[in-house]
Amino acid sequence: MIPMPKDRRGFLQRLFAAGTVAAAVPAGTDAQVPTSEASFLPPYARAQNYKSLKQSSYDRTGGNGDRWPIAAGGVQEVFKASGPGVITHIWFTIAAQSGDHLKEIVLRGYWDDNAKPSVEVPVGDFFGLNLGSYQIYQSQYLACSPGKSLNCYFSMPYKRAARFTVTNEGSREVGAFYSNIDYISVPRLPDDTVYFHAQYRQSAPSTPVTGTPPMLNPDGKQNYVYMETRGRGHLMGVTLGVLQNANGWWGEGDDMIFVDDDSKPAIVGTGSEDYFLGSWNFGGREGATAFGHAMYGAPLIVNPERTGGRYCCYRWHGDNPVTFERSLKHTMEHGHANDRGDNFFSAAYWYQTAPFTDFPSLPPVADRIPRVKTP
Repeated sequence: MIPMPKDRRGFLQRLFAAGTVAAAVPAGTDAQVPTSEASFLPPYARAQNYKSLKQSSYDRTGGNGDRWPIAAGGVQEVFKASGPGVITHIWFTIAAQSGDHLKEIVLRGYWDDNAKPSVEVPVGDFFGLNLGSYQIYQSQYLACSPGKSLNCYFSMPYKRAARFTVTNEGSREVGAFYSNIDYISVPRLPDDTVYFHAQYRQSAPSTPVTGTPPMLNPDGKQNYVYMETRGRGHLMGVTLGVLQNANGWWGEGDDMIFVDDDSKPAIVGTGSEDYFLGSWNFGGREGATAFGHAMYGAPLIVNPERTGGRYCCYRWHGDNPVTFERSLKHTMEHGHANDRGDNFFSAAYWYQTAPFTDFPSLPPVADRIPRVKTP
């Protein structure tokens, strides 16, 4: 007897084990196809094992006042649930007296009853509007639609509890804060579930490094820092707003990501616009063109390469999240070898195995408002 090839034997063994051999199923019988053999079906065509829910700002009286007013200095809880569960979508729209409300309102998220937040970002920066003004765009995880509606599609699982608040740190009332947060309740979450984090940083202005050419920066010690954390997890990406304090191109800075070792970067890029997956100054002083795609974009470019020039950019690593086992620090040069002094405002987004809350203090609200600062 000729031995059966191993690959064929394995295939038949799997087929018999799954009970899917055609000869074993009488004609006209409704055979049950195992989960492992149903890859031809999209997830939404399969029975789901969760309960769909929503928490919103709807009028509890049954009227049409489906919004929350938030006084100056006030805190509004927008979400609270006991787990296990997953937030799947966040939608906000805001009517406020202050033109700076995107910088003044702070979004905070807490996982599993932690006293400190794992999400702490001004609401505009969280949704990629890092310079405090609305700009229509769409990406894989964040979007801003006509009518000034803000959308987030990052999945946010929690094992025991979740809570989100918004705080009005401005001096004027937020007249109407509308909220819809979609989530699911599940029987349990996998053991390897990781927690969503979002951290705000700014450098307004960045401090330029001076020296004699050629300027070199092998260690990244003076770089702008998007985020840093300890533990195990993976980076999903960043949003960045740049307000120029001088003429010229701000984007010669390389991205440098330190993975499990603060002494040297494990990942080094070739320029800021390259990190955001554009090129050649996004088109240059006279030809820069705003763009936005699922995983990257620069949807706001105004007065390029001039004092007062404004850029908003985003980059997602969903195709290849940057993994870390002990620590991660994501940085970028502000100009070649940090030779520029522009204003940077950013939010970084990542997941890790335990809620991490050792964030730097938020700058005072007045310092978060983008303003040109010439020497």
